[in-house]
Amino acid sequence: MEDTFHMLLYRTVHAERGYLRSFLGESGLGAGQPKLLVYLEGQGPCSQRELAEYFAIDPAAVSRMLCTMEKGGFVVRKTNQESRRSDFIELTERGAQYAKIWRENYKKMEGIMLEGFTLEERERFADFLSRAYLNFQTGKGEASCGI
Repeated sequence: MEDTFHMLLYRTVHAERGYLRSFLGESGLGAGQPKLLVYLEGQGPCSQRELAEYFAIDPAAVSRMLCTMEKGGFVVRKTNQESRRSDFIELTERGAQYAKIWRENYKKMEGIMLEGFTLEERERFADFLSRAYLNFQTGKGEASCGI
């Protein structure tokens, strides 16, 4: 089979997820939840909408993840005093502890993925990925079934 960009990217993302999935059972977190912890650790309390927009995922999916994380003691919801129609999501002590662990897991994963890359290659690779993502964000082309 030909190594198209699509397949190369798919295989890389699949390998990344497989590597990180091995740590999920230990933490009690579900897929997609650790990245929310790490974001909250770096950005501080924020709204559910901000999380959904940053990660470009469905707000309902974020709501389900946060519900599970709240039950697990990783986050708490606090009333936004400026707009009582929305809550702020904040890390608990347990959430902050696991955010640090996951940040380290992400660093290890990046180290494995980028082994043998020079600093210049890493910077160029990051630029290429950023530009590819921007192309999707600006809506260049739509998928079709082609029937």
